Amino acid sequence: MILKPFKRESIIPLPVTFISTISREGVRNIAPYGCVMPVLRPLDLVCIATAKRRDTLDNIRATGEFVINLAGTGFADKVIPTARYSPPEADEFELAGLDEKPSVVVGPPGIKGCYAWMECMLDKLFEEPRYVLIMGKVVHLEIDDAVYRPDGSWDLGMARPLFMTGSNTSMNYCTVTDTGKSDSFGAMFVDRKDPLEKMYREFSS
Repeated sequence: MILKPFKRESIIPLPVTFISTISREGVRNIAPYGCVMPVLRPLDLVCIATAKRRDTLDNIRATGEFVINLAGTGFADKVIPTARYSPPEADEFELAGLDEKPSVVVGPPGIKGCYAWMECMLDKLFEEPRYVLIMGKVVHLEIDDAVYRPDGSWDLGMARPLFMTGSNTSMNYCTVTDTGKSDSFGAMFVDRKDPLEKMYREFSS
């Protein structure tokens, strides 16, 4: 089956994250985003692709702060309430029936009930005619103790991270499961030593 190039969502499962921001006037906003990725393993940067006409982008431009909330499948019914249009003065926490989790470093609150939170400061914007890439610097990273393990892995079965695959008409929600197989990062190198091992050892909690 040959697909049109724009139908990438039909073959790439996308994480469903909820980005929370506040406007300059203090209005709380939430929007779901799937085009979110880390920027290389040793860095503290994340990149978000966004349309140009979004309250989320306006708020990030104005305040330079946002929170990426990592949600489980229980949040699937919150995607449309936070995705559909609402006036900029509307509090989307109230509209979606979500409770806030106070942030540690940034002003915008996180969303209570998620399994992880990335508090971010704006690093830079890459502006294109049809889209904007938001580069954020993670200034506080937190995960629910119930899903985190001492070796730095996490319990996928408990977290049930929310993902989406696209069809011609729908966003189909799904999650990921553990195969039980793993490889060390060092296995990629000839000497089988991970060059970032020391960094992870020093900063592991």
